[in-house]
Amino acid sequence: MAKSALRKTLRSRGHQTLIQILIEAREKAGMTQRDLAARIKRPHSFVGRMEGGERRVDVIEFIEIAKVLGADPKELFGRLVE
Repeated sequence: MAKSALRKTLRSRGHQTLIQILIEAREKAGMTQRDLAARIKRPHSFVGRMEGGERRVDVIEFIEIAKVLGADPKELFGRLVE
């Protein structure tokens, strides 16, 4: 079985960019971490670990979070890809 060319992403430059995009979207929406956690029905620690770079965000979570923040997931993802 061939080794994967993918590297670990936690704390990578791309992961840090993703976190920054989500933090900016949350702040633009005027929400605190607690507000976001309540809206996505997760504990505050979930958002804290995510924004602290200790936790990955999967695509489905990303879309859900973007929508809760009133942001277009495609636009946010486009910023990440750039």
